[in-house]
Amino acid sequence: MTFPLSIAATQAALAAKEISPAELLAETLQQIQATNPSLNAFLEVFTEATPTAKTGRLAGIPVAIKDIICTTEGHTTASSKMLQSFRSPFDATVVQRLKDAGAVIIGKTNCDEFAMGASNEFSAYGPVKNPWDTGRVAGGSSGGSAAAVAAGEVLAALGTDTGGSLRLPASFCGVVGVKPTYGRVSRFGVIAYASSFDQVGPVARTVKDAALLLEIIAGSDQQDATSSPHPVPAYTQACGQSIAGLTIGLPAEFFGDEVDDSVKNIVTKAVSALEQQGATLKEISLPLMHLAVPTYYLLVKSEASTNLSRFDALRFAPLPRIAAGSLLQHYETARGQGFGPEVKRSILMGTYALSAGYIDAWYKQASRVRTLIRREFAAAFKEVDVIAGPVSAETAFPLGAKADDPLAMYFADLLTDPASVAGLPALSVPAGFVNSLPVGLQVIGPHFGEEQLFQVAHAYEQSQDWWKKKPEI
Repeated sequence: MTFPLSIAATQAALAAKEISPAELLAETLQQIQATNPSLNAFLEVFTEATPTAKTGRLAGIPVAIKDIICTTEGHTTASSKMLQSFRSPFDATVVQRLKDAGAVIIGKTNCDEFAMGASNEFSAYGPVKNPWDTGRVAGGSSGGSAAAVAAGEVLAALGTDTGGSLRLPASFCGVVGVKPTYGRVSRFGVIAYASSFDQVGPVARTVKDAALLLEIIAGSDQQDATSSPHPVPAYTQACGQSIAGLTIGLPAEFFGDEVDDSVKNIVTKAVSALEQQGATLKEISLPLMHLAVPTYYLLVKSEASTNLSRFDALRFAPLPRIAAGSLLQHYETARGQGFGPEVKRSILMGTYALSAGYIDAWYKQASRVRTLIRREFAAAFKEVDVIAGPVSAETAFPLGAKADDPLAMYFADLLTDPASVAGLPALSVPAGFVNSLPVGLQVIGPHFGEEQLFQVAHAYEQSQDWWKKKPEI
């Protein structure tokens, strides 16, 4: 894009009439048209979108929406054949709040089917490719949103994070991705994967842009009983505050043998840069972290098996040409054709974990461990203000490298699952490159501690220039 690479700078250009809202929109559409064939980041682009007449904090700014979030524009397919023709009659709360702030909804981004995946290879409409190396994954499940921002197709996007689905693609693509505290953002109008984990969050090029987006979409919603009435702070004001005196915890488990040495080196340099700004680094331990992945997958697959039972190709978006002699045959045929392999695997795993004779041994036991992990984090936050470490044990891996190995794919979430199990806020901020591939620094905060995350991440970002680097597509 020839216009500035941040929302703040673009708004300044709009205010100074250096660029008009119409020109901004036209250039956005032109960039998407030029780069999307290489990336497959967008499933649908709203070419007839027009600049809004509204004034607001996002007036004229094009924003992309992950295709698991309902919009009245276009389709909402969850990247699944099961919903290939579904059009939502309403906007999700987060989308409505963006519109109220003057944003222009520009299109729907590709994702793993029903948000189930860590690589964005489990989309019914093909994988999203990494802008830094199109032979590698963009990360999932919000890979389309992250790739679109990294490639300069849009200035910002919304995604969802269940177990790392914002942070992992943000790290792989070299942008900022934020998973808010569970309940911080309304889930009304978001197609559920795992209801006690899913959270909507922003993807942007800068920490301050992400803070602005979260400020706008966060807050209580009468249409979502799980949304919190906790007041929404001015997150943007936390950006620029000194981090002198803050204590940053470094869990030994985040720097284990599973983490590539080159990634460790990048993250170690990043936290050293924070120390140079007056923060105190403190080594801590989270002994239960090794249980986060199995706990997470037992719980989310169980919730998924329940949530996806509503999709039968009779309601929402009926599939064409299903010949069946009975209702059971219809279900078998429709769900067999409509769901992809990872969704089917999730339903089977979850149904097994919830079945009689196994629910006590698996689901209930995982729920107990989840409580213990939450308590462990709570104890840690009595000693430190935030926790830092890598987002991923590796950089973006080649397309197809893990697609046929479910366990390897699940362990891609090794460092992101702990915060998700505990319902904590966490973000990824660009921290450098290994062999020309981005590496993200993960910062985790206490419940409703997003201000500290933005404070620390912004301080690091402004001491570096990683966010200014763009891939050549």
